[in-house]
Amino acid sequence: MVLSVDLSGRVALVTGGTRGIGLGITRALLSAGATVVTCSRSEVEPVPGTTHRVCDVRDPDAVHDLVGSLDRLDILVNNAGGAPAADAATASPRFHDTIVGLNLLAPLVCAQAANAVMQRQDSGGAIVNISSISAGRPAPTIAAYGAAKAGLDSLTTSLAMEWAPKVRVNAIDVGLCRTEQTDDHYGDDATVAAIERTIPAGRMARPEEVGNVAAFLASGLASYVSGATVACHGGGEIPAFLLVQRGLR
Repeated sequence: MVLSVDLSGRVALVTGGTRGIGLGITRALLSAGATVVTCSRSEVEPVPGTTHRVCDVRDPDAVHDLVGSLDRLDILVNNAGGAPAADAATASPRFHDTIVGLNLLAPLVCAQAANAVMQRQDSGGAIVNISSISAGRPAPTIAAYGAAKAGLDSLTTSLAMEWAPKVRVNAIDVGLCRTEQTDDHYGDDATVAAIERTIPAGRMARPEEVGNVAAFLASGLASYVSGATVACHGGGEIPAFLLVQRGLR
């Protein structure tokens, strides 16, 4: 028997689903047959085959209005997030509040709104939280982001238990991924190549690879997977002593 991810007839909402990792997720869900709605804070050109809505996921009223406008909702992918680099010693309380709000509280608000719909559906639903390897290791210059993602991983396990059996909740801890912003974050091609040599897989992820994991977790193939955090990081990070021994540092 050949198994494949089939999301035909499912309606998915992907926050921040028009660029970067979010775009990869949107395309993966579309390829699996889902009807996809994306949202972001501003009006953008919709991804072909999708519907786009303007919604600031940090605004609970806007989130509930968006979810309430959908005929049904089977899949929520909490992808919107991120953080600019900042020194934890000098970053303002307002800055930290904004980062935690976007990366932890907003996914909770979106999940609450989605759960309210999914609990009423015979088929329930699936929520996928896009987290980060920064949740499980030191995150210098993005300390508040790492802390928020650690909170998101914890939140995932709690919601999975509270909302079972109707709603499954899982997370993906994403490692370095090549997007349109890679050069801005990491520098020129030579620097990116040097970074990629420190990843066991030998390269950064492609957005669609993260999308494939999200599609699997949202599908019936993962029907007994809930409360899990799946690592999508190409094997992790090579220990510092090996980097030195191999002349990569």
